[in-house]
Amino acid sequence: MKSVTVLAGGVGGARFTRGLLAQLAVAAPDAAVTVIANTGDDMWLDGLRICPDLDTIMYTLGGGINEEQGWGRPDETRRASAEIAAYGRGWSWFTLGDLDLATHIVRTDLLRSGSTLSEVTEFLCRRWQPGVRLLPMSDQPIETHACLAENADEHAAGDCIHFEEWWVRYRARVAVTGFEQRGLASAVAAPGVLEAIGTTDLVVLPPSNPVVSVGTILAVPGVREALRSTSARVVGVSPIIGGAAVRGMADACLSTIGVETSALGVGVHYGSRSSGGVLDAWLIDETDAASLPALAAAGIRSAAAPLWMTDLPATTAMAAAVLRLAAEG
Repeated sequence: MKSVTVLAGGVGGARFTRGLLAQLAVAAPDAAVTVIANTGDDMWLDGLRICPDLDTIMYTLGGGINEEQGWGRPDETRRASAEIAAYGRGWSWFTLGDLDLATHIVRTDLLRSGSTLSEVTEFLCRRWQPGVRLLPMSDQPIETHACLAENADEHAAGDCIHFEEWWVRYRARVAVTGFEQRGLASAVAAPGVLEAIGTTDLVVLPPSNPVVSVGTILAVPGVREALRSTSARVVGVSPIIGGAAVRGMADACLSTIGVETSALGVGVHYGSRSSGGVLDAWLIDETDAASLPALAAAGIRSAAAPLWMTDLPATTAMAAAVLRLAAEG
């Protein structure tokens, strides 16, 4: 195997890729890895462009992540955010650490100087050396918004708020009618994205949110078509174990679009490439092995393995299971 392309959201995608790199170091040390990151969570805050998933992947693979919370930097202080709040600005529910602010300041400065998001990401990665080629899904701004089904504080039913506000401030507990990816219609895949899918040996959909992370990447014009036409195997990893999301509130996203919160439900949602979907194979947790016959009946070749990413050895073993499943096809 010469190359692997991963379509990733934040914490789950970052941690899976770290395990993948550890496994490839043994199984295919010359293999190159490209990570295409969701940018639908991106937003402006305090005059700065924030890219949560890009930063989480970069920090995790570069050794600068807060391991306990899975995002942000370790040993943070928040003096700058406290000063911003003293002026009556900022969001109390989304405070940025001082070290993290430096990344956002540099990114915003480069963007306003005319650099594309791809160029800025490459520049930032020169410091962190993540061991992968990290690409945003698009250089054009795309922002996911959640459309409220009920009132929430100053927001009325029918209002659409930034996904991060629904996710972080309301912990996805406010009912929504759907999600809007603003800017998507005029966006194109970032340079290298379609090529990375079309010329690789393996594409992995890691255990990231299938609706607003991987799903948003798939919605970028040309990406789904590239997955359907690539000669590479496309293997997905279930973000659902035992009927519950591994991390976060993906169940709220799934129920909003009418998908059952189960390994079977998400696998069928992605669908088999042989029937117009995007998967060649689907890895589920061993506790969900009873779903294997139903997945097979839906035309999705599947296997079961431990999927809890409790530590690096467990995640490395999980990545090894993905590689085995890809090789069996």
